[in-house]
Amino acid sequence: MSDTNGQNTDGQDTSGEMDGAPADLSHAGAVVDKAIEYMLGQNISAIAVASALLGGALGMLTRSLDDESIVRILGNAVDSVKAGEFRAPTDCEELHEH
Repeated sequence: MSDTNGQNTDGQDTSGEMDGAPADLSHAGAVVDKAIEYMLGQNISAIAVASALLGGALGMLTRSLDDESIVRILGNAVDSVKAGEFRAPTDCEELHEH
């Protein structure tokens, strides 16, 4: 979490956010994974969880980036979906790769 002076609650400088991205990304990912686990444990449907997370992510992006940058990010996501990068390989696909 950042305060208005460009430091997080640990006193680390966050004014150059890209400098701390890998550690922050790992931490944020772990928090999101726990939140997903919790929501699914509350019997919230997977589509509702995913929709809420996507909406929240878009809201965060709109506070940090211009519209064109967000469109590029979403375009990359669409390309990844079309390429099958988010699908787990099936047993058949794994056999053909080796």
